[in-house]
Amino acid sequence: MSYTDHAGRPIIAITGAGVVSSLGAGKDDNWARLTAGQSGIHRIKRFPTEHLRTTIAGTVDFMTPVEAGSAALTYALAEAAAVEAIRESGLSEKEFGGPLFLAAPPVELEWWQRLKLDADGREAGGKEPGYDRLLLAARNGNHLDFYHSAQFGTVGQKLQERLGTRGLPVTLSTACASGATAIQLGVEAIRRGEAERVTSVGTDGSVTAEALVRFSLLSALSTQNDVPEKASKPFSKDRDGFVMAEGAGAFVMESLESAHARGATVLGILEGCGECADDFHRTRSKPDASPAIAAVRAALADAGVSTGDVDYVNAHGTSTPENDKMEYLSLSTVFGDAISSIPISSNKSMIGHTLTAAGAIEAVFSLLAIRTGTLPPTINHANPDPAIPLDVVPNVKREAKVGRVLSNSFGFGGQNTCLVIAAEPA
Repeated sequence: MSYTDHAGRPIIAITGAGVVSSLGAGKDDNWARLTAGQSGIHRIKRFPTEHLRTTIAGTVDFMTPVEAGSAALTYALAEAAAVEAIRESGLSEKEFGGPLFLAAPPVELEWWQRLKLDADGREAGGKEPGYDRLLLAARNGNHLDFYHSAQFGTVGQKLQERLGTRGLPVTLSTACASGATAIQLGVEAIRRGEAERVTSVGTDGSVTAEALVRFSLLSALSTQNDVPEKASKPFSKDRDGFVMAEGAGAFVMESLESAHARGATVLGILEGCGECADDFHRTRSKPDASPAIAAVRAALADAGVSTGDVDYVNAHGTSTPENDKMEYLSLSTVFGDAISSIPISSNKSMIGHTLTAAGAIEAVFSLLAIRTGTLPPTINHANPDPAIPLDVVPNVKREAKVGRVLSNSFGFGGQNTCLVIAAEPA
């Protein structure tokens, strides 16, 4: 058996996968509910939503970290997904020994921390509320826990200590493509011979009132609050924005030779990765979709496959008017007329947009489509957009033989990453 791909590089085997979303913890619960067309979108109960334009989200309310705040939840989600993946790989945390590539959201002080610092600054003699009073309180050194919680690498460091990964963890944040990029970095490390195995994780627990306000100011969020589970409707004519959500996805990857040598079960093959940056706008995608087109083509070329080899596309499918149209343009350009016969669905119709975690979560779901022969539906597709004539597996799951999946991640700020995932060759 050959252990190298078409370019003479090590074949990358996926030997463990883990996931958490608003649908539940673990692959079994998530896949059962996802393929049943269930939605994890609901009214926000974690914080007051008065005066907010959007009052719904896919928050993970069944996990309650000991520490308060979004950073603690982001860590807890990552830990749950990564532990599931490592244990499925047949390794223990103590013997894993590979590096960690982590996609995590930007971090900042929570409001309760800012208010505490402001109060302490006032007690220390700060006259006017604001930045100077916060700095005065911070210089007193009484809140080192606040300092550590607001460090971008803190989640990665804690996860490394929990998992026993080797070397300094790499933490990245490339908007909605982050999870897929973390997987790509892991693939490249194995291909370069820098690691025998890796853990790649995408995580995001950052649904806060402030985040909702920020995305609302960009007119990016759905405001269809009346029936939360129907608000996310990718590729539908009446889509009006994405629904913010939380979750985590993780892969354990290693060379196929390493997997076979230790008798591991190979769940699938990570065949190819493609990325292309877009400098058009801070949030909007380039109207001609050229960067997304380039990312799709790069992924297929990296995998050494053609468009005719793709059985299913796990779409980025955010439910925003512009992004869905751009994704259709990119796919129809690359696949031509054949795109109408390739099933394409969006997991975000059920779990919402998990932002930094999205690419990793959707990669896990792509793998499960291959392993189970089931295509998850795009729910809420009651009003198709005639300008996007795709087979979106509307509303109900579909059984199909799936040998290869293209998983798309097209993010704010022009970050575009695509993955090609396949079944292990016979």
